[in-house]
Amino acid sequence: MDGSEALFYDTYALYAIATGKESYSAFAKGKIVTGLMNLYEFYYIVIKENNSELAEEFFNRLISSCVKINTSLVKEAANFRFKEIKRKLSYIDCLGYVIAKENKIKFLTGDIGFKGMTNVKFVE
Repeated sequence: MDGSEALFYDTYALYAIATGKESYSAFAKGKIVTGLMNLYEFYYIVIKENNSELAEEFFNRLISSCVKINTSLVKEAANFRFKEIKRKLSYIDCLGYVIAKENKIKFLTGDIGFKGMTNVKFVE
């Protein structure tokens, strides 16, 4: 990864970067695109771990990286989740995945449910 390729960072990717996971170090300087719901989920996870400073730092840094959610994508995400029900994907991840497709960028995740899917950059 050269840092110029835009990717949609799901909550897993945001958390991996914030906590310094080695396999995500190359993505820390990349062009981050994410959704407000992913940022919400990330913030919740980090404050639940009693690290409100880290939550605030990343929230403030990433809020400008959030793309608008076209309301038709909500329906598309629900249909996608239903179609892929056996994968046990979260609502927020399904929304992020369809947002990534809509924006013609890959969905960056380490969520095993997305492994092997099209338009996914899977990194453990």
